[in-house]
Amino acid sequence: MSPSSRYADLTREELAEVVRELLLVGQLIDRAGMAWCISAFGRDEMLRIAIVEWAAASPIYTRRMQAALGYAPAVPGQGDVPTIFKGLQLDIGAPPQFMDFRYTVHDARHGEFHLDHCGALMDVEPMGEEFVRGMCHDIEDPTFDATAIATHPRAQVRPVHRPPRTPADRTPHCRWTVTIDDAHPEAEAIPELAVNEGSRAAGLELAPIDPADAGAADYAGPLVSDLDLAAFSRSALARIADEVCLQMALLDRGFVLALEPRATSPEQLLDIRRKQLVGVAGIAGARLARALSLPSDTMGGLRLLALHPMLNPAAYVSMEVEADALVVRPSAADEDGAWVSLIGPEWFVPLQVAVQALDPHLDVVVTAAGDGWRAEVVRRPEPAPEASEVAVVRFSTGADFAFEPRRSLPITPV
Repeated sequence: MSPSSRYADLTREELAEVVRELLLVGQLIDRAGMAWCISAFGRDEMLRIAIVEWAAASPIYTRRMQAALGYAPAVPGQGDVPTIFKGLQLDIGAPPQFMDFRYTVHDARHGEFHLDHCGALMDVEPMGEEFVRGMCHDIEDPTFDATAIATHPRAQVRPVHRPPRTPADRTPHCRWTVTIDDAHPEAEAIPELAVNEGSRAAGLELAPIDPADAGAADYAGPLVSDLDLAAFSRSALARIADEVCLQMALLDRGFVLALEPRATSPEQLLDIRRKQLVGVAGIAGARLARALSLPSDTMGGLRLLALHPMLNPAAYVSMEVEADALVVRPSAADEDGAWVSLIGPEWFVPLQVAVQALDPHLDVVVTAAGDGWRAEVVRRPEPAPEASEVAVVRFSTGADFAFEPRRSLPITPV
């Protein structure tokens, strides 16, 4: 039996907030990693890394979410446009509101979406037209199709218009068509996808959703304009939270698969991975602490670590939560070389920056514990400065992005 989710003891309302936060944190993984890739390999290689990263992960986690929430195609690989759009609503590549996708369905095989607000565009526009074209053309063309083919191999996502914006304040930021046509050639997956499909994360079994729990247990009904996460049951939300953590793990594996042939040494690969993780850890810590109003004491810090995506889901990262510490043991995540495999008594900066996002006076002491390690949160008299890796991610508008209430309305074919 899969262990229960560590998110399961949150209230339904808290879970709805946490899922939104986790989706946004997943988007910010790129902000945490790509700056260091540009520094090490240049802009063009950074674009190629990003393409592999997403194309090696999104087809896997898209199908996982379809299966978890009961909207997978009856015939595998023969899904429709609404199914593709449902997947985007639960994808770290398209976190709600920050990437404000608006959907139109013409029929089962034809649809459109546009972005009323693109947080990723807001991040790169100040960097110049080259970076905008790199994201909105070079990266999006193959990665949108990679996500769509998880539902149907003959699905194509094509631009109507996209940045660079002309005029400079053009809205919507971009518009795309999604078409499934038997005349389209079948899309070909990148080789790294097959490697990632062999990971423990890809096939990990999570605790099932309890259909008797109050609230929606699936997303089998109609596509809605804004997915109301609070309408899902507590059990469903815990499963979604765990799935989103796996999305991050699979994306990080895609990142590693792209980095390995480019890194000049194991030390360079480790250095970039560590910098990415520190950036993610700090921003995720800050956003989760704020969303859950965690107390800024050692117990709040311990609670924050237990819920942090680098140490979840419970079926992936083996961890015991004690009264005053966490004890982490070798698990499936270590077999995959996931984030937690980078952490131990010799290096635990991600744990430190996570709790310091709650209160800069907090710190973490990590010691060996059998075949694993033990982490205790302590308080220091002097506040720690923000890590430079976290400051890099804070450049993104997503670091302080505020969600707003939305109405959820069914989308019917037009």
